[in-house]
Amino acid sequence: MTIAQDTCRFCKNKLEQSFCDLGMTPLSNSYLTKDQLELGESFYPLHAYVCSKCFLVQVKEYEIPQNIFGNYAYFSSYSDSWLKHCQKYAERMIERLKLDSSKKVIEIASNDGYLLQFFKKHHIPVLGIEPAANVAKVAEEKGIESLVRFFGPQVAQELKDKSVQADLLIGNNVLAHVPDLNGFVKGLKILLKSDGVITMEFPHLLQLMKAKQFDTIYHEHFSYFSLLTSEKIFKAQGLKIFDVEEIETHGGSLRIYAAHEEDSQKQVSQRVLDLKERERQLGFDDLGGYAKFYVDVQQVKSDLLGFFLDCKKKGKKIVGYGAPAKGNTLLNFCGIGPQLLEFTVDRSPHKQGQFLPGSHIPIYAVEEVSRAKPDYLFILPWNLKEEIMNQMAFIRKWGGKFVIPIPQLEISS
Repeated sequence: MTIAQDTCRFCKNKLEQSFCDLGMTPLSNSYLTKDQLELGESFYPLHAYVCSKCFLVQVKEYEIPQNIFGNYAYFSSYSDSWLKHCQKYAERMIERLKLDSSKKVIEIASNDGYLLQFFKKHHIPVLGIEPAANVAKVAEEKGIESLVRFFGPQVAQELKDKSVQADLLIGNNVLAHVPDLNGFVKGLKILLKSDGVITMEFPHLLQLMKAKQFDTIYHEHFSYFSLLTSEKIFKAQGLKIFDVEEIETHGGSLRIYAAHEEDSQKQVSQRVLDLKERERQLGFDDLGGYAKFYVDVQQVKSDLLGFFLDCKKKGKKIVGYGAPAKGNTLLNFCGIGPQLLEFTVDRSPHKQGQFLPGSHIPIYAVEEVSRAKPDYLFILPWNLKEEIMNQMAFIRKWGGKFVIPIPQLEISS
């Protein structure tokens, strides 16, 4: 366990401005076995701050990454819509960057090979860098070469010394998981070929605030990014963000394109300029622009608790769908346990048979929904609600309804 720092992880300014205080919670991916239920759990403050200098929203580091990600419960390949997103991305990058067997694609936090498999099918050499050995093993079984290391400048330099550099360097939903932002981005610059391209996808702070997505705040997500702040972080390491796309994944994300500052072939697009201006108009370069978010969060909590207590009073049964990290933030902050949410289900066999951290709600296989015939199915990974509602449409046979918690309570029949 590390001692939480009181300074910004990017600019080292003192952190004093609260953004969202979600109380004390366990690590969101610290699922429990039955034998662990009566043992003590570690709870940490889940309090996000906004830096008054660079406006990076961040939580303090209470646990080292090795203890969070060394043996990871999240496998990317269990979402059909996510795999389709990745396949489409790979096809676009192959066309846009003219990738072929003479190029090299490297992904940081490559998980179970969910993305690199689509480049490999086109005979493009790939390398995954993944800290979780249990997850990397699955990628290796798919034929995806995987280096089991935490990425940083040392790993990048070791690879460069072996003449391994990327024409396309990918990081999907990893930037938020990095406590040492400056070291991580420095590593990106080292590992990138002189004319190479970096793409990074991460949840957009603008969408987090607009849609009240407080549940995407958890200890494993150290930072939350606007484009304005992302640009500062990359520029500090000699990289420029030259293009950006707003995409729908994870409730609204950015895909940024970066290159070496000295790469004159990569000109900054109008999309970058337009989005930066939009963020300025919304107050992302002023502390006042961050003030209202926590008020909205309290209203979401009040509405959800009211719904659960009313269902309990009426004898209605609610079960959950999914066991995502975001769901654990929501349940613990709102004080929802198995007395209100009997159980949840998940497609991943790596989570089935375990219990959610903090709330101790059991996780079953999806088939358990048919046996229980609940009145309501509470969708915890609300960002996949369309996919889940299609998969679980059979609950309508007995009058079952879907509950979506974010951005506000929604009941769908």
